[in-house]
Amino acid sequence: MSSTIIGWAGLLASLIFVAVAIGLSAQQRLSLTTPIVVSVARSLVQMMIVGVALVPLVRPQTPLWWSWLWVIGIVFFAAYTITRRAPAVPELYVLALAAMAAVAVVGLAVIFGARIFELSGRTLVPVAGMIVGNSMKSAVIAAARVSESVADHRAEIEAGLALGMTPRRAFDRQLRSALRTAISSQVEQTAALGIVFLPGAMTGLILAGVDPMEAVFAQLALMYVILAGVVIAVVVTGLGTLRRLTTADQRLVPVGRAR
Repeated sequence: MSSTIIGWAGLLASLIFVAVAIGLSAQQRLSLTTPIVVSVARSLVQMMIVGVALVPLVRPQTPLWWSWLWVIGIVFFAAYTITRRAPAVPELYVLALAAMAAVAVVGLAVIFGARIFELSGRTLVPVAGMIVGNSMKSAVIAAARVSESVADHRAEIEAGLALGMTPRRAFDRQLRSALRTAISSQVEQTAALGIVFLPGAMTGLILAGVDPMEAVFAQLALMYVILAGVVIAVVVTGLGTLRRLTTADQRLVPVGRAR
């Protein structure tokens, strides 16, 4: 098998499908043509940078602490992304950083502590990216949904607070709905694993020549850790968002819906 699975020609060919998506978006007047083009361009530039930067990291002679620095960067950037995508929540960055750090510590401890993968520069950064990246997406949903629900149900929540309820109790029904929404996507993805959805890690291992059953076990372990990480991130971010939207004297801070 050639060491180069996909070259520039294959990459350009894959853009044909993107062109179809752009055409459908334009036909239906969804106003998504520019965002799709920008997202494709950004992903191309960012992934090229990542590809070049990963070359020295995967060399056996490169010290492992360089990979740990990259993981720290992933955590900080994920926290920044959550903050940027949920601007209605005040002082969210520290909370998001704590949630992403918790997910990274617990997830990597399980993956490498249980020796599911050998700890090396080749495995550390990709595994951390998968665990933190999936958790980040769900944490964004949790923060956004909680803040939107507070804005939509402000009168109901304040009525409960006036009756002496804690913010958590006054907002309990909406909070549970927001957390379920943020977690449900990962739950459904895990449930569809294998029949509908063939995940990338397993596919990559098989293409690299790993025995299919070994690839399946590795992928299942990763998905289970990712699912747990999503739940941790959503609960920490969701509960923390509610605290950020509540003052010390049990009042709600002004919050509006994100446009």
